[in-house]
Amino acid sequence: MPVLPILQLSDPGLEPYARLSERQLSEGKLTGRGLFIAEGEKVIRVALNAGCEPVSLLMDEQQLLEGGRAMAALYADQWPEVPVYVGSRSQLKQLSGFDLSRGIMGVMRRRSQPALQQVLATARRVAVIDGVVEATNVGAIFRSAAALDIDAVLVTSNSCDPLNRRALRVSMGNVLLEPWAWLETDGSGCYQSQLRELGFATAALALTDRSISIDDPVLRRQERLALILGTEGEGLPRDTIETADFTVKIPMAHGVDSLNVAAASAVAFWQLRAR
Repeated sequence: MPVLPILQLSDPGLEPYARLSERQLSEGKLTGRGLFIAEGEKVIRVALNAGCEPVSLLMDEQQLLEGGRAMAALYADQWPEVPVYVGSRSQLKQLSGFDLSRGIMGVMRRRSQPALQQVLATARRVAVIDGVVEATNVGAIFRSAAALDIDAVLVTSNSCDPLNRRALRVSMGNVLLEPWAWLETDGSGCYQSQLRELGFATAALALTDRSISIDDPVLRRQERLALILGTEGEGLPRDTIETADFTVKIPMAHGVDSLNVAAASAVAFWQLRAR
């Protein structure tokens, strides 16, 4: 990997870090032609070990002195042409627009996304992220899903991209390890018919008059169950709730009516795990 000091912030090789939006990076996300940014050494290592192809690395010069050189050398034999751009902390902040506290970022090529049927072929418990737009919540849901034995995550097209830089960082790279696929939706929960055809009952996490407690035995008896998680503010659309086989609530104390969607997902994943 050639180590290149940053001489001009306008260097074309720095464009993904400085001048491309998340949307521009993700173009071609369904076919593997897009890019994503991995932030921090741990996430970069996860990405590389998961088979992602690096385009470049961007590193704080202090990070290079303190151990980043070992990481660059680790992959030099496999990707000798991949550049490592090195600059001062102030240069990197000016370039990226934020303080690069972890000292290193990498641009990676996206892999082709598997089809829904492939992701769900052997799954028993899946999470559906429906309209969740906050990157930190999406990342936290993926981290909980990986930790708590959820077999796959499905993401509606109106949700935050799981390979958003912040979502990927919050997930600690687990977006790259947890099987997942995109779901097309018109906001009506129509994807639930696809899930039923594949043998899944659906459970929408929502507060309604017909909601059952998350510890209701009927939920654990479902051989295949899809847990639907809604957006931060308004929750799930009414049509999605009404179409679900079950509407589920987490019992609360002290008058609290709901949890943050990421926290609620962790509770639901643990309670309704298949094993």
